[in-house]
Amino acid sequence: MEEACLDSEHDVTGQGSGRFQEIESDGLDDQNSEQIESDELFVQNGGQVESDGLDDQTCVTDGQKEFVAPAVGMEFESYDDAYNYYICYAREVGFRVRVKNSWFKRNSREKYGAVLCCSSQGFKRIKDVNRLRKETRTGCPAMIRMRMVDSKRWRVLEVTLEHNHSLGTKACKSIKKTGAGSKKKLDSNCNAEVRTIKLYRALVIDAGANRNADFSARRCKTSSNCHDKLNLRKGDTQAMYNYFCRMQLTNPNFFYLMDLNDEGQLRNVFWIDARSRAAYAYFVDVIYFDNSYLSNKYEIPLVAFVGTNHHGQSMLLGCGLLAGETKASYVWVFKAWLTCSLGRFPQTFITERCKILETAVSEVFPRSLHRFALSHIMRKVPEKLGGLRNYDVIRKALIKTIYEVLKPFDFEAAWRFMIQGIGVGDHEWLCSLYNDRAKWAPVYLKETFFAGMATARPNEILTAFFDKYVHKQTPLKEFLDKYELALQKKFKEEAFADMESRNSNLELKTRCSFELQLSKMYTREIFKRFQLEVEEMYSCFSTTQLHVDGQVVIFLVKERVLDEGNGREIRDYEVLYNRAAAEVLCICSCFNFYGYLCRHALCVLNFNGVEEIPSKYILSRWKKDYKRLCASDLESSSTEQVQWFSQLYSSALQVVEEGMISLDHYKVAVNAFEESLTRVHHIEEKLNKNSL
Repeated sequence: MEEACLDSEHDVTGQGSGRFQEIESDGLDDQNSEQIESDELFVQNGGQVESDGLDDQTCVTDGQKEFVAPAVGMEFESYDDAYNYYICYAREVGFRVRVKNSWFKRNSREKYGAVLCCSSQGFKRIKDVNRLRKETRTGCPAMIRMRMVDSKRWRVLEVTLEHNHSLGTKACKSIKKTGAGSKKKLDSNCNAEVRTIKLYRALVIDAGANRNADFSARRCKTSSNCHDKLNLRKGDTQAMYNYFCRMQLTNPNFFYLMDLNDEGQLRNVFWIDARSRAAYAYFVDVIYFDNSYLSNKYEIPLVAFVGTNHHGQSMLLGCGLLAGETKASYVWVFKAWLTCSLGRFPQTFITERCKILETAVSEVFPRSLHRFALSHIMRKVPEKLGGLRNYDVIRKALIKTIYEVLKPFDFEAAWRFMIQGIGVGDHEWLCSLYNDRAKWAPVYLKETFFAGMATARPNEILTAFFDKYVHKQTPLKEFLDKYELALQKKFKEEAFADMESRNSNLELKTRCSFELQLSKMYTREIFKRFQLEVEEMYSCFSTTQLHVDGQVVIFLVKERVLDEGNGREIRDYEVLYNRAAAEVLCICSCFNFYGYLCRHALCVLNFNGVEEIPSKYILSRWKKDYKRLCASDLESSSTEQVQWFSQLYSSALQVVEEGMISLDHYKVAVNAFEESLTRVHHIEEKLNKNSL
């Protein structure tokens, strides 16, 4: 039985240390004393451990090096090590630390969890408001949550780096102000301080290097061994093989491949269930390859191929376990996926920003447009830039440049102003990000179709398919059970959405003919998204003609939008219209990003007296009966028996999925199968008679 104890008044300064310079000279340059810590906390950069002393040059960004901010997955030998590390970080950034919560085991009183936060976290209690002491708390969200894991180490589980207040000066500039009492206190804790600074040194790394800090005992000693076989627990391989065999017996279209190394050890695995194979035939246009479990060093090195269906729901299109983040492993799993999909290439292939992945994708999917997930990049901003003094300023400038700029020329100018004005022109991560801009910045991706997975607006993210089913320490055997639960839940959600789209009457909110037109065609969820664009046409108050070039006319649409302070600002959107070609293209590129026309394009159509959306802008993939339409197309495209089987299986699977909704649905589905089988037998009997 465990209980939680609150240490709400444990406040620690982050403003100076009288022993700072002495520690640097007495212990931090001793290579022998560094060796023990380096075995557990190290970051490799070209085979070398990067570390420096804590002088003025390493307290701030120094060329390519900067202090590594706290990150999920960091591990420490003890609570004191983790606590003292965060104090060092607070000194560097310039804030004070408070222990918000501590958790202890009831019997042994051993501490097993804690939350450390900025001293400005929360607000004063109501009964303290009238005291003379000035209110200093601002509800700051900055914190780390950590817990003791099975290895008895302390692991960081949650991190928030952002502060909502101005930060103070660094510790190294306020050393001389430290009083004698503080010095005595630090002297008594000298050993802990020395150890903390050693950990601090071990975390000074190249700004562009991999900063994942999950340094658990399961990590391999050499990269060659680590990437040549799956690091599984005892019995995992057999459990996986048993699962695959069972699935093939109960699920004839289940597909899996195993990759063995030269010693016969399991290196990589790929599998896809029958329903996912059937779905692939319909929704192959845009694929998101999720390797977040692998790159974040989860217990299971899982990768997943994820698509989006006609309701905008994420759907699993294949899974894999990989030995490592190597080109060889990625190429293998990509080819395995193509093998079961009859070689159909996706139109757009989305991954995290990674050079190894980029090389593998270009080799296996040369005809696909490879794009980087913007939400992944934005998630790394606190990690990569959080240690900079002017972090809040550069974060706001970065967000404005990425999400609000509409033209490449303006993007270049805004980026140049950002790095020069704030003084981060030599920051390695920002420089490399700029070099890759054509694969992630929305302003350069307007010709790429994303089917709603573009994350081209603030706060949009690509959520991991197994997000609620897999945590950092989930073992493989447990995952195989949760895998079935996750898929069942997703299939039921899709079946329910199909039924709701067919049977429910959609409420119209305007008198616009565009709204009525698509209410008869689109699924409920996609129609609601489009309906919002129709409603927002009323925020566009001016449509004027800018330029005429033959049949092509460029219009300017003005829109009132909310700014950061919840006020209104006016933004201009250029829309190209060609009546002869029935073509309308807006500079915001909503159609390619999300699959339906935006409010600006609708305003131009309405301005020109067009009452129906041109057919080229009504995508079949969003229609209620899309699967039936797609099935007929596939049937007419090929007569090969393999594709016959695939199509029959996918068509029958639709009936099975919807037949599970209720008892009445089940009875109708069974009768339909029996009737179909009887009719097929009649055809066979006729053929036999004719042959006689």
